[in-house]
Amino acid sequence: MSYIDGYVFPVPEKNKDMVTEHAKFMDQLMIDCGALRVMECWQDEIKAGKVNDFFTAVNAKDDEKIMFSFVEWPDKEIRDAAMQKMPAMMDTPEFKAHFEELGEQMPFDGKRMIMGGFRPVLTLEK
Repeated sequence: MSYIDGYVFPVPEKNKDMVTEHAKFMDQLMIDCGALRVMECWQDEIKAGKVNDFFTAVNAKDDEKIMFSFVEWPDKEIRDAAMQKMPAMMDTPEFKAHFEELGEQMPFDGKRMIMGGFRPVLTLEK
């Protein structure tokens, strides 16, 4: 059964294009490691909650929008194997060049990202 990694993080609105370019690079790594698909979603319609919501979950600031992303893997074993490859991939010239291109300015604050792995319990498809 498939396995899903999910991510929610705030991005300064001015960095939408930068985070999208960064995601293209990182998402291709996931595909190369066996992911079936990766989806990056930009905030469109999010209502403020009475107790909690996406904004408070990631401590979003007034000038930030929410990104919701997920990676679908064929199974947890392939996902775990991909995560094991990450340290070596981070040491490649391509990876280093990508981060040099970003410079000191990451397009979002990774400390406020929430993420987790999920086992699907129900899938409906057309």
